[in-house]
Parts: sequence; C-alpha cells; structure tokens
Amino acid sequence: MSLSPRFIALLLACLISALTLAFLTFVDGVTNNMLFVVGVSSFVISFFLVLYAIELLVFREVNKMYKTIHKLKIRDFTISRKSIIKNTNPFKKLNDEIFVYVAKKQKEIDELKRLEQFRREFLADVSHELKTPIFAAQGFIHTLIDGAIDDEHVRDKFLSKAAKSLDGLDALVKDLVALSQLETGEVKMNFGRVDLAQVTHEIFEQLEKITHAKHTSLRMKTPHPGPVWVKADPQRIMQVMTNLIENAVKYGNENGRVLVSLEEEKKHILVSVKDDGPGIPPEHLSRIFERFYRIEKSRSKDRGGTGLGLAIVKHILKSHNTKITVMSKLEKGTTFRFKLDKMD
Repeated sequence: MSLSPRFIALLLACLISALTLAFLTFVDGVTNNMLFVVGVSSFVISFFLVLYAIELLVFREVNKMYKTIHKLKIRDFTISRKSIIKNTNPFKKLNDEIFVYVAKKQKEIDELKRLEQFRREFLADVSHELKTPIFAAQGFIHTLIDGAIDDEHVRDKFLSKAAKSLDGLDALVKDLVALSQLETGEVKMNFGRVDLAQVTHEIFEQLEKITHAKHTSLRMKTPHPGPVWVKADPQRIMQVMTNLIENAVKYGNENGRVLVSLEEEKKHILVSVKDDGPGIPPEHLSRIFERFYRIEKSRSKDRGGTGLGLAIVKHILKSHNTKITVMSKLEKGTTFRFKLDKMD
C-alpha cells in the first residue's frame, strides 16, 4: 500500500491523541469537555507537526534524490515505468530507481568485461596468427642471406616456402580487413538476381583439384532443373558458398561425399551444405563462428585457412538479413543451413 505524508501524519496524530486521552482518564477531576478539547488539540497539533516533519525533513529531501537519479534516466528498465511514476511514496520510487540504475550499470560492466576479454583473446590470436608466417618467411630469407642462396636447389626451395608463408600472411590480412569492414557496415551489399545453382557449379569446378586429391564427390540437389534464383550479392554469396563447400571437403573424410541442397520454400530458398565427415563435438558448436576458433588447432593449420572464414560467412549472411545454423553428429557429418529470399 502506498503511504502518503498526510496518511502517515493522520495515523500518528490519531495514535498520539488516543494515548493522551488514555492517560488523562486516570487523572482525577478531568471532565469530558476537557478530554474533548485535549483530544482535538493534540490531534490537530500532532497532525501538522508530523506532516511538516515528514514533508519537509524527509519526503522533500528524498524527492530531491529521486529527481537527481531521474535525470540519469535509463531506457531499458526491467521495472514498469508506469508503476514508478504512479507511486507517490518517494522511498519506494527511490528504491525502484536505484534498483534499475544499479542493474543497468551492472549489465554494462559485465558487457565491458566480456568485450575486454574478447579484445585480449583477439589480440593474442592475431599475434599468434601473424607470427607464424612472418617467422617462417624470415627464417627462409635469413638462411638465404647467410649463404644458402649460392645453392640453386636450396634457393628455389626456400624462396618458394617464403612466398607461400607471405601468401598466407596476405590472405590473413585481407580476411581481417574484410571482417572488420563487414562488422562496421563499411561493406555495402549490391543485391541482385543470382542463380545459386550456377554459383554452386562454378565452385565445384574451382574445387576440382582438392576434391580429386581427397577422392571426395560433390553433388547438388535442386528443386527443379535449371536456375535457382535468389536475391543476393553475387560476389559475397559466392564467398559464402565457397567457404562452406571447401570446408566440407577439407574437414571431411577421405572418399567422402558433400551434398549441396537448394530447397524451395514459399518465399525462400533453403541452402544446405552437408558432409559425411567426423562431425563437430557438441562443446564446439557454439563457438565455431568466432574469429580464429579452431576445433583442432594443429590439424586445422595443416589444412590451411586463416580461421576467419566462418566468421566472415556469418557477417555476410547477417547483411543478407538471414543467419546460418549448424547441426552435427560425431562420425555422421555436419550440415550448415541458411535461407535466402527467392526471386522469380
């Protein structure tokens, strides 16, 4: 129940008046008229004194505190704003305001701590990823400078390895720049009419070398023969499909199969990229779209890549107003899915 200053003063005045009359009844010679006058007088005086004390000394000062906090208004309240505004008790209002203010600030602190942890991990990952190709190229070049350049066979071999390390470094920097631009919205999508079936065929041809080396078969399943039109950025959706299909081949089994399904829905095309590889352990599924996250760091390094592919895929699809999901079972394979707007 909401207690106003007047209601509190009324209760205390009645209590003081009643106690005064109770004591006077034990005094000899006190008449009813005297009791009436004393009762009314004590009630009136007590009421105004208590009201003045509460109103000026307590409520007014608390209201000042409330208004000060009110100026630091937070938009995202967990307490209904109507319940705070309608409440006339400043103690209750002050308590509610402090609660939501502290809760919001705690949420901001937790988010800052999370971002700080993410920043530290990101800097450590970037440092590690940059260090590997730089040190490798540096070692090859210094070996050549120290005299190995005179041996033609060693020179060509070391220059080739140094170039390969620098190519990996170049790819890493390009992916970092691309990911940064996607996250900040600098990259604008140029949406158009894209034949997803044709895009998939082109990727199959591009990956012919690695699929042949792993004896992996690539197959596409479409709702009907011919083109499958979607609304997408041609360059970016090619990047998404290439990354997913190439990962399915790289991390799948020898003599494995990769199936790309284009399923037609009412307003969308559901795209699925499925392999029959070893699968992803459940504890890793929620993190595979993080930057530089690798399930098995040593094996992933051997298979190339910058560790940013799936993070880029996630952000590209986010710019297409869709999101990617993953389902995986150990020893049974992994499936990535996302939807794109259908076009006629």
